[in-house]
Amino acid sequence: MPMPKVFATRVLPREAQELLAAETDLEVWPDHTKPSREVLLERAGQCDALLTTIEDAGDSELLEAGRGRLKVVANFAVGYNNIDVASATRLGVAVSNTPQVLEKTTADLAFALIMATARRVPEGDRDVRAGRWMNWHPLSYVGRDIHGATLAIIGLGQIGLEVAKRALGFDMQVCYHSRTRKPNLEQRYGLDWRPNLALALRAADYVSIHTPLSPETHHLIGRRELEVMKPAAILVNTSRGPVVDNMALYEAVRDGVIWGAGLDVTEPEPLPPDHPLLTLPTVVVTPHIGSASTQTRTAMAVLAARNILACLRGEPMPSCVNLEALRRG
Repeated sequence: MPMPKVFATRVLPREAQELLAAETDLEVWPDHTKPSREVLLERAGQCDALLTTIEDAGDSELLEAGRGRLKVVANFAVGYNNIDVASATRLGVAVSNTPQVLEKTTADLAFALIMATARRVPEGDRDVRAGRWMNWHPLSYVGRDIHGATLAIIGLGQIGLEVAKRALGFDMQVCYHSRTRKPNLEQRYGLDWRPNLALALRAADYVSIHTPLSPETHHLIGRRELEVMKPAAILVNTSRGPVVDNMALYEAVRDGVIWGAGLDVTEPEPLPPDHPLLTLPTVVVTPHIGSASTQTRTAMAVLAARNILACLRGEPMPSCVNLEALRRG
């Protein structure tokens, strides 16, 4: 009997590839750029499983292309807004993600963006390398203090909580706004609840976004929300790019409505080199590296591989997001 066929849309860490290659006919897209739409549609019809990333659109067309054969789409991410889960469920295709793996690593990056933006680290590094830093001056590269400041967490999930814990180590005051209030975490960590977004934004010197992308959170932070913030405030986004209206953010920083921003995710992604946000010295942009440590990316890939293997064996999947699809399948 031939082994089930799996298509991975990116080269994976060795441990994950070895797991899949031991039990499946594994094909790995070798290029650094993502496979074309035509390639994805073709492989969906030829494969039992797809291992995708957030850049790969798992929409209804793709899932229909796999009708009758495709059993599982394993997304290499916690989020899965790139997958049409409703269509997958209707077609009996399991969808999985990689939760409880990258929270601490992403929180490290979020706090790094707070620090890098507030203390103007990338700007200073660029000037040193270009020979523009000539002498020390009391007013050169003056940034914002982090210790003792107020941080607002928007979306107190696991990543948001990890950011809050790091902030407490800097003697920050932490408030939060989330879909549900979490009194146990308030008591344990001394967090302050804000019942609406505006109150959280108004209180903060720093705002860190940790909400999933959904129709309700698309452009959650726009012109009106930015105008509520303090003129000295810094906005950090490590969730999904479309949660923030980037043109409204550009105008807010340009006009001094807020002081700066640190972005690991943008809309579009990547930002074109001529995007106006990149002209602002107090805006720091990184290339979606929230989970980019060797240990975490390996753990994510291994979890995605284990989801695929469990589904193909008919065993419980570690992190299936649509269990109904398994019953239909």
